[in-house]
Order: sequence, then structure tokens, then C-alpha cells
Amino acid sequence: MTAITIENISKRYIINHRSDGRDALRHALEAAVRSPLVWLRERRQRASQATEEFWALRGVSFSVEQGDVVGVIGRNGAGKSTLLKILSRITQPTEGRIHLRGRVASLLEVGTGFHQDLTGRENIFLNGSILGMRHSEIREKLDEIVAFSEIEKFLDTPVKRYSSGMYVRLAFSVAAHLEPEILIVDEVLAVGDAQFQSKCLGKMQDVAKGGRTALFVSHNMASVEQLCNRAVLLNRGVVTATGPSRNVIAEYLQNTVSNTQSLISSVVQRSGTGALRLTSVHLEDPSGNPIDYAQSGKDVAVVLGYRCAEGETPRNVDVGISLHASDTTMLSVLYTSYMRRPFQDIPPVGTFRFKLAQLPLKEGQYLIGARVVASGDELDWPQEPVGRLDVISGDFYGTGVKGYEGAAPMLLNGECTVTAS
Repeated sequence: MTAITIENISKRYIINHRSDGRDALRHALEAAVRSPLVWLRERRQRASQATEEFWALRGVSFSVEQGDVVGVIGRNGAGKSTLLKILSRITQPTEGRIHLRGRVASLLEVGTGFHQDLTGRENIFLNGSILGMRHSEIREKLDEIVAFSEIEKFLDTPVKRYSSGMYVRLAFSVAAHLEPEILIVDEVLAVGDAQFQSKCLGKMQDVAKGGRTALFVSHNMASVEQLCNRAVLLNRGVVTATGPSRNVIAEYLQNTVSNTQSLISSVVQRSGTGALRLTSVHLEDPSGNPIDYAQSGKDVAVVLGYRCAEGETPRNVDVGISLHASDTTMLSVLYTSYMRRPFQDIPPVGTFRFKLAQLPLKEGQYLIGARVVASGDELDWPQEPVGRLDVISGDFYGTGVKGYEGAAPMLLNGECTVTAS
């Protein structure tokens, strides 16, 4: 049975470009006195350009079956949150219609659905009442909601005094435990810590197993892949793909490809004999396709283009790359000699391809350094980064959890056991 049917939904906003006029009155009067005809013509032109139409969604159509957990993905500004607000009846569509079969609970952003002056306990009963639940039904769920949210000490404190993390804990717990037929969750879960994110993912899996329907917006592809059986890809307010989550995520990542290379030849500060010069750098996926983004926990290749000077045939070539944080702090270095794989002979023009297995970096932007040595002689060493490594979150741990949200960029994986002393 279909739980959600979305038919040709569009949402238009009017963007106002008018200035407030507080600082312009004197200048407008001066212009009107100095040249009335010019002032009048410019005023009419400004009036025609004062507003602009912006379509956040355009002709969106898809359906969600009962029991499906559907991920809604896309870049910032794609229209994901607008779609969820329409589904949650927070805003009305400009065109189209939606059929929802069942009670809807939504968690869109911190502050939505709670009354700031009411306590946590009072807001639980308020939300339950909005969902059409009886007081006795809410009371039956109260202990379970409070235990999951882990805010027992502050249950009778007004929520306006809650931290963002406490707010999200209670809001998600209320939305997930009051047994709606349809659960809608935006990226707001990113506010919580890693342990609570893991609890939320587990709870959403329980929701799906119970036959209820869920829509989940996230930039964390690992969570979408683990949690959702289907996904919808939005791009500039238009649906560009629907289907199994793994396939839609692959298309989303493929859409980030620009097939461009960073040219190293423009790097001025470099040392070495010049018998070989690095010329370009780019990233490739395991299939050899150029990409702009790597994914945590996935294999990625750093590909360095090079050209030997005319008449030069370097031998016993040792190539190295280094990864740096955005502030140039060095994170790691890898040379072919570390792997006992220096190149005895190389073509005059070619590429060095470093395959990095299960990239152990969390989401962020990093820098790539490079160096080439042959038989102990330095051939080329650019003294500044030669490329950029953009990393998006992935399922590094195989659990759907990003990991530590602090400043530490490296991801460690292993095992931990406990024994009696």
C-alpha cells in the first residue's frame, strides 16, 4: 500500500531585492531635483527588478510504499528541506498535491514543534495530542521516551533552557516513540553526539521493521545507505533519480565529477634536478573514473601526471605523496619505497597512481603534496600543495556512524575486548 503520493509538487518563493531606503532618501531627493527624467526612468527600472521568482521545487513526483525508509539526498539548496516542510504541512505547495495515509511526526530543525515556555514533560503530551493520541496512550510511552532521550533530570525544565543536544534528544525521542505511521527526519540528528546518532539510527531501523514509513534527509551517505532501502535524488528542485539507495547514492556521487585536473606545472616554488616534472593531479574511483570527492572508508586513487625532460631516463624512481590538513599540518606520508615498489624504469610521459585503501579521513577538505626521487637524487619536489582532497562522510565503521565530531581528522578502526582482572 502506498503511504505517500507526491504529484507534481512545486514551491515558489518571491525574493525581494528592495533596499530598506533608510540611507537612500537624501540621495534620491538630490537625484530627483538634479535630473527628474533620469530619476523617474531609473526608478521604474528598479521597481521592475525589485522582486524575483525562485522555484525551490519544480514538478516533483514520486511515491513511497508503506514500510519503506526513503533517503532524500542532494546538494545544499536542492530543495530537500522544502519538500519535508511541505510534507509536514509547515508550508503549502504552490502547485501540485500530496496524499498522506496515516499520522505524520516530523523532526526538521531544532525548535520545530515544541513550545519554548513548556517543560519537556509538557511538550511530550502536547506533541502526542497534536498526533491525535489520547492522554493514556502518551502516558504509557512516557517512561520509554524519557529513558531514550537521557534527560530525566531536566524533564520538568522549560525547553528554552535546553542545549541544542538536549533538545534534539527529546525531540527525536518524542517523534520516534509516539508511533506515527509516517516519520520525517531532517539532518537535525547531526547535532547529537556519535553515541546518540547510533541510537537514533537503530530506532529508525526499528520503525522500519515495524512496518511504518520514514523519510530521512542527510548528507551522510553512510547513514542513508545503511538505513534506507530506497532514495530520491534532488538537484535544484527537480527529482533526477529514484530507486535503490545504493544506486541513487552512486549517481549522486557521480554527479560531482567534473573530470578536471589540477595543473602542477603552475607551482613556482619547487626543487630538484628537473629530469622529471610532475604536471597534474586528480582523484579516481576504484573503476578508474575521475572524481572530485573521496568518501571515508572507500578506496580512492591519487593520480599524478608527469613528463620527463628530453633525453632523460630516470631509474629506480621513488614517488611520494603526503596528506595535510587544511592548515597544512601534515597527516601522513606514503612513498613507493615504503611498499618496496620503486619503479626501475618509467615511460617518458605517464602517470603515477596511488591507491589508498579504505580512506581513513573524516569529512573535510585536505591538501595533497608530492615528491619524486630517483637513485637518491631529487627530481621534483613542489614546495606547496599540488592538489586538494575533498572527503565526504562514508560508512568507515560499517555502522552508519560518522565517528568523533571533534577536530581530529583521522579515523581509527579496530577491536576492543574486555576481560576480568
